[in-house]
Amino acid sequence: MFDVKTVKLEWGGKTLTLETGRIARQADGAVLATYGETVVLCAVTAAKSVKEGQDFFPLTVHYQEKFFAAGRIPGGFFKRERGATEKETLVSRLIDRPVRPLFPEGFYNEINVIAHVLSYDGETEPDIVAMIAASAALTISGLPFMGPIGAARVGYVDGEYTLNPSQPVAAAGALDLVVAATGNAVMMVESQARELPEDIMLGAVLFAHDSIKPVVNAIIELAEKAAKEPWQIDLSDNTVDIKAKLKTLIGADIAAAYKLTDKSARSNALNEARAKAKAAYAAEGGQTQAVAGKVVKKLESEIVRGAILKDGQRIDGRTTTQVRPIEAMVGFLPRTHGSALFTRGETQAICTTTLGTKDAEQMIDGLEGLSYSNFMLHYNFPPYSVGEVGRFGAPSRRDTGHGKLAWRALQAVLPSKEDFPYTIRVVSDITESNGSSSMATVCGGALSMMDAGVPLIRPVSGIAMGLILEGSEFSVLSDILGDEDHLGDMDFKVAGTSEGITTMQMDIKIAGITREIFAAALTQAKEGRAHILGEMTKALGTARTELSAHAPRIESIQIDKSKIREVIGTGGKVIREIVAETGAKVDIDDEGLIKISSSDPAQIEAAKAWILGIVEEAEVGKVYDGKVVNIVDFGAFVNFMGGKDGLVHVSEMRNERVEKPTDVVAEGQAVKVKVLEIDPRGKVRLSMRLVDQETGAEMEDTRPPREPREPRGDRPGGDRGDRRGPRGDRGGRDGGRGPRREGGERAPREEGGNPDHMPAFLKADD
Repeated sequence: MFDVKTVKLEWGGKTLTLETGRIARQADGAVLATYGETVVLCAVTAAKSVKEGQDFFPLTVHYQEKFFAAGRIPGGFFKRERGATEKETLVSRLIDRPVRPLFPEGFYNEINVIAHVLSYDGETEPDIVAMIAASAALTISGLPFMGPIGAARVGYVDGEYTLNPSQPVAAAGALDLVVAATGNAVMMVESQARELPEDIMLGAVLFAHDSIKPVVNAIIELAEKAAKEPWQIDLSDNTVDIKAKLKTLIGADIAAAYKLTDKSARSNALNEARAKAKAAYAAEGGQTQAVAGKVVKKLESEIVRGAILKDGQRIDGRTTTQVRPIEAMVGFLPRTHGSALFTRGETQAICTTTLGTKDAEQMIDGLEGLSYSNFMLHYNFPPYSVGEVGRFGAPSRRDTGHGKLAWRALQAVLPSKEDFPYTIRVVSDITESNGSSSMATVCGGALSMMDAGVPLIRPVSGIAMGLILEGSEFSVLSDILGDEDHLGDMDFKVAGTSEGITTMQMDIKIAGITREIFAAALTQAKEGRAHILGEMTKALGTARTELSAHAPRIESIQIDKSKIREVIGTGGKVIREIVAETGAKVDIDDEGLIKISSSDPAQIEAAKAWILGIVEEAEVGKVYDGKVVNIVDFGAFVNFMGGKDGLVHVSEMRNERVEKPTDVVAEGQAVKVKVLEIDPRGKVRLSMRLVDQETGAEMEDTRPPREPREPRGDRPGGDRGDRRGPRGDRGGRDGGRGPRREGGERAPREEGGNPDHMPAFLKADD
């Protein structure tokens, strides 16, 4: 029934298995990839024809994690997988970015790539497995895919590169890097690092590429066994004549437009040239007019790229290494906890930082289980930032990806939770965009956090690099414009501190780049980052020492774990009372670390004093503030240390005689008490008469001392032993029972005893 084809490979200490022919046989290509005990199914389908008028490549990648893969049921109200999570969106982009450039220009059939995580072993990360499965499915599908690609994760632990470490191992190390590559060249890089130098990062990319080559060979082996017949597609270039005509018609106009440094003026000039081309082919209409529009774009690319390679002349007149003018300012908004306005050329971002308490942490429900994050970064790209009318609403995949890139750049320099126990949210609103708004987010985000008083280890800057490659001739561009990104061959973003790189992301629009180009781009990016960092320092060099007046304050107290129950109280009664009375938020963990937060320092001090009173041990001779909580006939119980009560006997209320406690105190009354005694059972005896109730000062004991009791032996009747007399003769405990019988039994009671209270065994003897 099944025609199963399988390829196996020992890779990174585990077996990688690629299988096709058993599952999803109606798809154009379907591969079940297993690595360790993590299993991913990827199915590829493609439309057999192109929609009329379509002039772009509609590739869509969907990556989905099934909760059953980890033996879990989704949390929340809806108990099924719903819209894509942030991680699923990021992995979908991770698959899309290296695959898209490997389809030929002019191929516009719609393609769906859908990857399902079916099993997750808790160690082998499914994103790498999904990328390999997608590449294999595309390779055997018969589509004009110029792959295959492989993928690998690289960690850096104790000075050594590790292949495909688990997420906890990668997080504990200094590097988490993902690379996708063909057998000949690197296609995509995604990483986060802890201030690593350029040579370590380059070495990691090369290590990954070497490790990927066996995977590429395994996919080729599978294709040799199971690939479908390749699609017959006519992709011949029949636009030579059209290009020549358009070059004569509008070539000079395009060249003149790209010499304008202002984006709006340049855009208007280009639109006029495009309108002239459209008018020239208006009579022919239909397909010919659409082809002419595509040729105009090619003509623009050739003119811009040629000027850069031949003359080193960029669109806005800069040199290849020059960064656009930068202006940064902090404290931009009056009520936010921290804010910054970062402008670089025609790219601008308003970045804000908000500080919160532990209950503001983000809960993440994934295959690994529930986890919590105390650092969030959200990126927004409204259409007005590029002077357009367009979609506005929920974040797009691009928004999610750019925000995560900036998050990776900044997370490496955050203080520890112990040093700065706040939840941090950074929001970047792009208000102008002409190239690398994600790197503007990195710069503005760092400044806004320092403005909020977040003690970053070091400030972070970022830069976007471009590439123009023609044959063996290439030029690396620093701080690329939007048009240079669209018309160039590479988008390479690097962010880091003065000490090293914290994140690196590279996307290639051609079939990979060489080590020489990669090294040159890293070196040039380092120089650009240093320049940008210097401009940022002019606005704010280090974090502010004081938080904003509008930010919550958090103070931590460490108590003994044995005291946690006393602070919380039965059913949370005590901690709820502390929060209600003081107005401060109180969080306590299983280790006894208590975090008290409020924007009012007085509330924090009140809650802190209350908690310390609960956990503090009472000290004999010390005076405390207390409150009467219960009155009884013989005195009053006073709460004097949060959860501790003591008794003020009626004789200790005043120096003179007190008939009733209610003559002196009432329930709820505030009093000052002195600890007289703590018995071995923890019972506390208190005194009010020895404390000035107005000032709290200790008072001398003016009550005359009691006369000492005479020794028992001097009292009438002799000492206790004399009173008893001979044990057998006394009428006390033995009750005149008489001498014992032989063997220890007592003789029967004599007359005058109390038979009604005799033990049963004596009654029986009677």
